[in-house]
Amino acid sequence: MSDGKPDGAGGAGLSTRAVELVVALLVGLGGAVTMFDSVRIGAKWGSDGPEAGYFPFLVGTSLLLASLWIVASVLARWKQLAGSTFVEYERLKPVLTMLLPTIAYVVLIKLVGLYVASALFIGAFMVWKGRYGWLATLAVALGVPVALFLLFEIWFLVPLPKGPVEHLLGY
Repeated sequence: MSDGKPDGAGGAGLSTRAVELVVALLVGLGGAVTMFDSVRIGAKWGSDGPEAGYFPFLVGTSLLLASLWIVASVLARWKQLAGSTFVEYERLKPVLTMLLPTIAYVVLIKLVGLYVASALFIGAFMVWKGRYGWLATLAVALGVPVALFLLFEIWFLVPLPKGPVEHLLGY
């Protein structure tokens, strides 16, 4: 930091300590929100057993304690972590090549339903990353959503997000 540049090798990547602190604080925030809402719905041990918020309160407490542990650990190693880069762009690129299509998949679920989105997602990855042929790709990309449909919708009677194709088929 003596050269006036932020932590992380002159801006070439994200600072390790900054990333660890931000993630720890987000986990702590999630734990605190969970604890607060658990108390709202009842987090005590009632006469007939635990109330609805009892176990979520324990999970929230665990998250908050883990967050505090990480923050204390980062602060204890503050000087040691100075200048260390959490991730450089070249190492982040493969992660983004998986993350961005996965985000698109989640958006696609809302638009066309889980089964069609899954078929497209599986098929695209089989061709793009796996370099599979069209026959294997079609078999798996169509077979997996059909199997999941039978398992969840027909046998377990668990409704999952559907789109126009499922509505045309009467589901």
